[in-house]
Amino acid sequence: MKFPSDSPVARKKLSDLRGRIERLGIDLAAVEERFVRCGGPGGQKVNKTASGVQLSYEPLGLRRAQSSRVIVKWTRERSQALNRFLALRELVDEVEIKVSPGTSGRLRERERLRKQKDRRRRRSSAKRGGKRASGGRVAPGSSAEATRRGPAAARPGQ
Repeated sequence: MKFPSDSPVARKKLSDLRGRIERLGIDLAAVEERFVRCGGPGGQKVNKTASGVQLSYEPLGLRRAQSSRVIVKWTRERSQALNRFLALRELVDEVEIKVSPGTSGRLRERERLRKQKDRRRRRSSAKRGGKRASGGRVAPGSSAEATRRGPAAARPGQ
């Protein structure tokens, strides 16, 4: 595969991708490229043209390790040149996660989202008092209702 320098994207994005490829030591000659049909919305034109791209690559340092073959299929755009660039960028992300997880921006983003979800789950659970079975509803006359309304509501006689 040759580098997709004819892609309809900004030059800065192309140079950033080229730099990441060089830094990770990805051999573009070892990347297998296939063109596939996309399908989906777009009608007959999309169903007849092979504008989707499927890339597969086996990083040299991980051949004997677990199944290290990285396969990326990109069919989102109608342009084959743009799909080639986006598929290569996704492939570089996946290789970076496997080869160098400490420098992977994608892995940092996944970790950030996981922490955010955990934090939201804990806050939501704390709001409900840790009880998930009630579905968030409080039975009238229960101690949870008194806590929700405050101490003055707990004593109806005053």
